[in-house]
Amino acid sequence: MARVAAAEKKALTGHLVTPRKPSGVDPAYDVYCEACPTRLVLDRLADKWVLLVMGLLGREPLRFNQLRREIEGVSQKVLSQTLKRLERDGLVARQAFATVPVTVEYSITPLGRTLSDTVRAVGLWAETNIEAVLAAQAAYDAQSGTEAGAQTSRATT
Repeated sequence: MARVAAAEKKALTGHLVTPRKPSGVDPAYDVYCEACPTRLVLDRLADKWVLLVMGLLGREPLRFNQLRREIEGVSQKVLSQTLKRLERDGLVARQAFATVPVTVEYSITPLGRTLSDTVRAVGLWAETNIEAVLAAQAAYDAQSGTEAGAQTSRATT
């Protein structure tokens, strides 16, 4: 009922849902609409730590310290927060084992598994295309530096 009302509101405000949604996608959700809750998911997935954790857990279940060793540069606090958010979202499962000290293992859930190929593809794309991105950045910076210098000289004359 609420989704129908949201779709009607979108229609009234001009945010029409595109008719070419993949089958199985609720037409009431539109990521381009500001109030759409799917934006929360996009925000979560835009986090580099989330992608790195999901990528590793997509391979195999891991303990916290194993994850921390594998993901260079992540702090204990950030990793802990990331895992809690992923667990809350239903993408990661946490299992504690009665050992001394307690052993905690994280694994990807069936819902998280539906993202595995996408996460892996994003990581592979980044590794494959980093040289082209760096070259584009250098070219842009060189051009911007030239334009900034030209603007400065025009302003002083």
